[in-house]
Amino acid sequence: MTDGIRIEGISKGFGATQVLRGVSATLAPGEFLSLVGPSGCGKTTLLRILAGLEPADAGRVLIGGRDVTRLRPAERDVAMVFQNYALYPHLTAGQNMAVPLAMRRLSVLERMPLLRHLVPGGAGRRRAILADVRAAADTLRIGHLLDRRPAQLSGGQRQRVALGRALVRRPAAFLMDEPLSNLDAELRAQTRKEIVDLHRRAGVTTVYVTHDQVEAMTMSDRVALMLDGRILQVGAPRAMYDDPCDLRVAAFLGSPRINTLAAVVSPGGVSVAGALLPVLAAAPPGTPVTLGVRAKMLRLAPSGMPAMVEHVEFLGSEVLVHARLASKEAMVARLPVTEAGRVGAGDRVHLAADWPGVLLFGQDGARMARRPALAHV
Repeated sequence: MTDGIRIEGISKGFGATQVLRGVSATLAPGEFLSLVGPSGCGKTTLLRILAGLEPADAGRVLIGGRDVTRLRPAERDVAMVFQNYALYPHLTAGQNMAVPLAMRRLSVLERMPLLRHLVPGGAGRRRAILADVRAAADTLRIGHLLDRRPAQLSGGQRQRVALGRALVRRPAAFLMDEPLSNLDAELRAQTRKEIVDLHRRAGVTTVYVTHDQVEAMTMSDRVALMLDGRILQVGAPRAMYDDPCDLRVAAFLGSPRINTLAAVVSPGGVSVAGALLPVLAAAPPGTPVTLGVRAKMLRLAPSGMPAMVEHVEFLGSEVLVHARLASKEAMVARLPVTEAGRVGAGDRVHLAADWPGVLLFGQDGARMARRPALAHV
C-alpha cells in the first residue's frame, strides 16, 4: 500500500442535527491515529463513514490511494473492531475468526457443509484458512481458545477473538470503535499494550475511536481531538498536551483537568484576583484572558496566590491538593508525596507556579501569543 487514509471534507447530518462539519485528515501508511472527544462529538459517525456503514452527505474517503466513498463496506478492504465484539454466539472462536476469510475465499457451495466436498480444490482452501486463523491466534496468544464459544470466554478473550478476526484478513486499514470500553481497568491496560504490539507487527493503518484520553495518549502516533463535529487539533500526544491550540483541547487532555483562571492583561503581566502575575501577554492592557495552569506546574510557596485547602488526595507517589482561591476559583496542584504531611483540609496556603510555562487563551478560547517570559517566581 502506497497511501494511508485521506478524509476530505466529510459532512453528515441526521435531520436537523449536523453531526460532522467538513472533517478532513490524512493518515500516513501504517499510522495509528486516535479520534478522541466527548460523547456526541461525531467520532463514531466518522468511523462508520470510513467503513462504509454510513453514507456521507459530502466529502471523499480514500484508502490506499483508492477513492472508496461510494463503495460498499465489503469492497473497501477494511476490518472493523466493535465495542460489543460482534461475535457469532453459535460459532467457536476459531470459526468466528475464519468467517471473513470464508466469505472472501470460498464459494457459496464451499461454505455449505453437505456440498463443499463436491467442489474441486475446496479442501485446500479450507486448510489455508485454518492455517491463517491459527497464525493470527498464536499472535494474540489465544490458540488454546479456538474451540470455545464466546459464552465460554472472558471479556478480554472475546476482545482478542474480535481483534483476531480483523487481523486475519490483512486489510488495508483497521477501524476500531472503543474496543476496550467493556473491560475492567486492569484488563484495559493489558489489552492496550496488546493492540499497540499488534499494530507494530502488522503495520496496518489504524483509526481508533475512544473517549478515554489515556488510551489516546498512550497508544497513538497522533491524536485528533473532535468536538461538535469538527477536528480541533491533530498532533503527536506530547505536542497536543504541551502546545494546545485551543482552551477546549487543553481542558480535555490531561488529568487532573487543567486549572483555568480568569485574568486581565496589565502592563507588568496579568492581574488575577487582585494579584499581578508575571505572565506577559502579547495583548494590550485591559484585555480579558484565561490562564491555563497544569497541576504539575503549581507548588506550595511562602508567597503567591492565597488559597484554602479543601481536600488532599494521596496517590502513592504523589498527592493532589484541591484548593480554592479567594476569588472562589478551584485549583488542583500535583505535588510530590513528600509534601503530603505539610497540608490538610482547612489549611491556608500560597500557590506559586512556573509562570512562564502557563498557557494563555483569549475570550474565544484560541491560544494567545506570549511576550518573552520572565523568570520563575
